[in-house]
Amino acid sequence: MDAANSIGSAVHPTSVPVPAAPNVSSGTLGSHLARRLVEIGVSDVFSVPGDFNLTLLDHFVSEPGLNLIGCCNELNAGYAADGYARAKGVGACVVTFTVGGLSVLNAIAGAYSENLPVICIVGGPNSNDYGTNRILHHTIGLPDFTQELRCFQTVTCYQAIVNDLDDAHELIDTAISTALKESKPVYISISCNLPGIPHPTFARDPVPFILAPKISNQWGLEAAVEATANFLNNAVKPVIVGGPKLRAAKAQRAFLELADASGYPIAVMPSGKGMVPEHHPQFIGTYWGAVSSSFCGEIVESADAYVFVGPIFNDYSSVGYSLLVKKEKAVIVNVNRVTVGNGPSFGWVFMADFLTALAKRLKKNPTALENYHRIYIPPGMPLTYAKDEPLRVNVLFKHIQQMLSGDTAVIAETGDSWFNCQKLRLPENCGYEFQMQYGSIGWSVGATLGYAQATKDKRIIACIGDGSFQVTAQDISTMIRCGQRTIIFLINNGGYTIEVEIHDGPYNVIKNWNYTGLVDAIHNGEGKCWTTKVRTEQELIEAIATVSDEHKESLCFIEVLVHKDDTSKELLEWGSRVASANSRPPNPQ
Repeated sequence: MDAANSIGSAVHPTSVPVPAAPNVSSGTLGSHLARRLVEIGVSDVFSVPGDFNLTLLDHFVSEPGLNLIGCCNELNAGYAADGYARAKGVGACVVTFTVGGLSVLNAIAGAYSENLPVICIVGGPNSNDYGTNRILHHTIGLPDFTQELRCFQTVTCYQAIVNDLDDAHELIDTAISTALKESKPVYISISCNLPGIPHPTFARDPVPFILAPKISNQWGLEAAVEATANFLNNAVKPVIVGGPKLRAAKAQRAFLELADASGYPIAVMPSGKGMVPEHHPQFIGTYWGAVSSSFCGEIVESADAYVFVGPIFNDYSSVGYSLLVKKEKAVIVNVNRVTVGNGPSFGWVFMADFLTALAKRLKKNPTALENYHRIYIPPGMPLTYAKDEPLRVNVLFKHIQQMLSGDTAVIAETGDSWFNCQKLRLPENCGYEFQMQYGSIGWSVGATLGYAQATKDKRIIACIGDGSFQVTAQDISTMIRCGQRTIIFLINNGGYTIEVEIHDGPYNVIKNWNYTGLVDAIHNGEGKCWTTKVRTEQELIEAIATVSDEHKESLCFIEVLVHKDDTSKELLEWGSRVASANSRPPNPQ
């Protein structure tokens, strides 16, 4: 949470250093870019080498503050930068022209959907080749070099083609600052012959730049606060629901100010989990429509006013558009806009400013929270099973819950892990990440690599399905090489379970692998890695004891074999509703 509240703040000087004198020898483009990354908080860059980016990588290797991490493929390098940005506030990856750029594109699209500032750097063609009729390798065989650029234009907030040293400094700094301001990925293409050439615009030590803070329109802010305060102070049982845009708005602290001042119960949307502390006395769980935490959905949907802070309402988060919330009862607080009921709406009002100001105007009203405590019944524990009875998923997650602490973080892969991990109660300072908006299966392997590299003080617990793991398994290798001590629970149920519950068919069945055998082969005796298969609760207990003691400094891979139909009840409900939404007939013409 802290990193998300302070993107770039650690690198903003209180006073700007005096630029180097003109007679000081110039730096190079490569060293300038490397130093800029260090300044904004990037210590690790995820890369795949290719002939167009090799000289640039030399400069990254030479930068003392940077650690260059080679990944097995570009997709995972992008996912790693995504995971890193979730923990550190910004991430970066470096690939080569077109074949690398189009491979990393899917990961950058995911980062865009999740509002993550990822600096995607591509080694581009020699500057002399632009504007010629030459055909280059790594292209589709046309003399037009813009194919990659055009693909990135829709999934990045800024694109810089650096093929001239005279404007390289401006383009690089503009791209990086735009990523931080917009909390979105950017694309920077660097011609392969430019990184090592000195140029007067590059001082040996780049002058740190300051990002001007965004300031709300004061009149709009006051009007929004006045309208919202009147709306909420007249309500009987209002609630607050946090959404995923809390991170992009850097408004987690302001959200808690509002909660403390109002006394309202606080819930999170599923994609907002981990952004609101669950040890808070007013926290009531995840609001996810029909698959909400027990008693949370009833409190939210029975409220006569709800404040949704940073929400994203899509078909997944709305359980197939089945939420029982009404627009006229809602205050929607977006990153830079507030809408009260069916109107009015106030623009250029920033979330953190608004929440802080609103907190000072609300009357304390714990009515809905008291109602929650009246109806709440603690969750039951899974039944005790016979010694050799096959392990069930709910028993697995009972034990994962017991592993959590402020020194851990959970990464949940797309699939049934979404629902099972949502039910985990996060202790104070326990991290939590998943990719709900984009929902790209396989994301978690690369994201776990990046997140673990950014948070070496935490032990990551990744819950990954077998189908997802098959997409991106290779970078287990990079985790071992980096000395990471992640615990991976590979849930082997023989297929794409989340797809089965939406629409079943033979295409949802996958070839079974010897997953522990695969990881052992990747390990190959180099580095610290331990694997095991578990089929019963007793084997699971023994495995967890081993990873917590004897192998606490190793990458640990636990393959959990479960029945193909062993799913959470929430997935069954959610899947049927999403299937219904997907199968709606065309509207009459």
